[in-house]
Amino acid sequence: MRDVYVIGIGITSFTRLEYPLTEIACYPAMLAMKDCGLRTIEQVYVANMGGCRLNHQAGLASAVVDNLGLCPAGAETIENGPASGASAVKQAFLGVASGMYDVAMAIGAERMREVNNLEATEFVATLTHPMAEFLYGVTLPSLAGMFTRLYMDKYGVTSRHLAMVAKKNHDNALLNEFAHVREPITIEGILDSPEASTNNPFVADPLRYYDCCPVSDGGACLILASKEVAQKVKRPKVRLAGIGQATDTQAVMEREEPTDLLAVRRAAAKSMEMAGVKPKDVNVAELHDAFTILEIVESEECGFFKKGEGHKALEQGLTTLKGKLPINPSGGLKAKGHPVGATGVGQAHEIVHQLRGEAGKRQVAGAKVGFTCNFGGFGNNVVCMTFIRED
Repeated sequence: MRDVYVIGIGITSFTRLEYPLTEIACYPAMLAMKDCGLRTIEQVYVANMGGCRLNHQAGLASAVVDNLGLCPAGAETIENGPASGASAVKQAFLGVASGMYDVAMAIGAERMREVNNLEATEFVATLTHPMAEFLYGVTLPSLAGMFTRLYMDKYGVTSRHLAMVAKKNHDNALLNEFAHVREPITIEGILDSPEASTNNPFVADPLRYYDCCPVSDGGACLILASKEVAQKVKRPKVRLAGIGQATDTQAVMEREEPTDLLAVRRAAAKSMEMAGVKPKDVNVAELHDAFTILEIVESEECGFFKKGEGHKALEQGLTTLKGKLPINPSGGLKAKGHPVGATGVGQAHEIVHQLRGEAGKRQVAGAKVGFTCNFGGFGNNVVCMTFIRED
């Protein structure tokens, strides 16, 4: 396979956007084309989960290509739940790596706030097993709540550790102009104050309001190209060096050990092996923290910390912007936002931004190797990516 480079990036704010879904997808694509100075795109992949149901928009990729004036470029819409974004990047990578294309574009876009939060929660719950889970009212927050309780009992994670994740990622989001939730919080304010039960109520015990990501609109874009094309672009050279994907049982109850996220473990290992790096080589990571517990557990399953010790690393400050391995400098899904189809592309955007040295006040010093974990369903389809800056 040929080496593949990220030559252009673009993103919208992750918030409530009063634009049609097609425009939410097109805007970051235009920014990415401006970023790299190219207007000739051979293939476009658009990641989206809810267009048909939430926005009455089918054939999104075709509409995007036409609106961008990129016809007759190929166009495909990619749906893989909350991992749709990384799956679109994967397809663009494969197209360039195989030699089929020299330039391919991956876009992620979602307009979720067209419906209310209850409808959005029910929509995302369709990811669960239709007969064993969804039929009985299971939602992603309820699965996360049960998972969190098991993890707390087994490894000693506490509500304070979850609040530490929220606090860290809210602090990071304050430095990110594109973040959905730019709100300072304190651990005391969301856990210990007399107002905590009102301002931070339980969503799915033991998870509270501030343990859960917001419902977001937003879009992001990456343009991938061959080395020959990348050498002509006046941008720092960031190579997409490794991609790993793995699945696990759809019904969480069927897993042999319910506190293991095997798809994360396997996808991360594949990605790093392909890139020729070890977990210790990674300088910055974007992990899929739709719920605060997931950042802790994914940091273990990806090999950054030993199983059951992610919360101890958090206590030691290892995952802060100044720590040994900054995690979610963008604010993560928790505060940057989670427009499901765009999330994986948004994670990759942040890592490329970091490796280029363009992240401003949230810049991770000396970052050369970056990693993303895009978590589909409740860990039943996971895509991980490893990026390397080449000087």
